[in-house]
Amino acid sequence: MGWRCTGLSWPHDGPVLGWRRSDGTGPGRVSVLAYGKELGFRAVGERHCTGARGNPCPVAAVVPVRSTGARCPECARLDRAHSVAADTIADDPRPYRVYLAWFGPGTVKVGITRESRDAARLREQGAVVFTWLGRGPLMAARRTEEVLRSALGVPDRIPYARKRTLRGGLPGAAERAAEVEALYRRAVALEGAGWPETLERLPFEAVDHAGAFGLDGHAATSGLDGAGATPGGIAGRAVTGLADGGAVGGRLVAAAGPDLHLETAADGVVVLDTRLITGWDLVAADARAAPSVPVAAAAEGAGVQDGLF
Repeated sequence: MGWRCTGLSWPHDGPVLGWRRSDGTGPGRVSVLAYGKELGFRAVGERHCTGARGNPCPVAAVVPVRSTGARCPECARLDRAHSVAADTIADDPRPYRVYLAWFGPGTVKVGITRESRDAARLREQGAVVFTWLGRGPLMAARRTEEVLRSALGVPDRIPYARKRTLRGGLPGAAERAAEVEALYRRAVALEGAGWPETLERLPFEAVDHAGAFGLDGHAATSGLDGAGATPGGIAGRAVTGLADGGAVGGRLVAAAGPDLHLETAADGVVVLDTRLITGWDLVAADARAAPSVPVAAAAEGAGVQDGLF
């Protein structure tokens, strides 16, 4: 019985791949990833639904290889039925935080996340810099999110292809923080003009993830130049899906959100969206071999981010 990847997570400051047995039995395990190390995967068999809310799919449905959700329609429906993002649990008593997340010049979004998750959700989205705006009950946080989206003209979702492109030419840390602070000042100026009284304003603090993502200060070990780009551009090419017997591997030079940036011998830097490897039985593969799965320009890869919470 093989192992299936449950996805990439960011419980602390580094990426971690989760695994569970293909038959769903026994405890899972994790692989802590390190920049500069080689890794490779080969898919075996068919891709199966990952289930919903920690429960296996009752029919082990086969799902499309290019799907980033890796769920059959029924499990996807069940998963959304208990999602704050879908407004199905509006009476959630837990505190929430509102944030501004920066992904590159001129690309900022507003969102909310459970306070108990701290910054994990920001790392999962690939936010290069973020700041908290406020904390309070769910509906106050949701209302603030809507007010800021309208007043500041910022979205609540950004396509992953856009995020990947922006990683190739990030400005310096001071410039990144300054752009976030300017938007923060505009946001807090709205207090008394739609900002709910039950939302406590939090002070500005720019949290920069460029180092944690391997995008900043890793020129010697990651193959990135001082500007944060590789010779072929850190966005490079992206895997569009696995196939039975198909393999991908390389040296890990960066990671952000669900993406692993792998430096390969044949194709330069290839982006592997780890949402595409969930649901597959995976075995180790030669990290130095050329990818034997479909790849395309990174801008043609997976689309908008998934659930916000």
